[in-house]
Amino acid sequence: MPERVVTVVPEDGLHARPASLFVERANEYDATVEVGPADGDLVNASSMLSVTGLGVAAGDEVRLVAEGEDAEAALDALEEILTTPEDEL
Repeated sequence: MPERVVTVVPEDGLHARPASLFVERANEYDATVEVGPADGDLVNASSMLSVTGLGVAAGDEVRLVAEGEDAEAALDALEEILTTPEDEL
């Protein structure tokens, strides 16, 4: 199961617009994706409530884990959202 640890760049972390884009993108792939603190429990990345409930802030490290046919592509796309400043999304 592919996984990555990523440092969150958007100023708002995984709240509001970045979280919405993140969840929307997670749902576009044929993969089950989970996200959470680098050293903590993971939640379903396709659930807006779960993702925003993590309270991820800019500078936090998160772990992404994916399983399925599009796992690597999903991780690439989600990493891009997490590492791109909000005004460039």
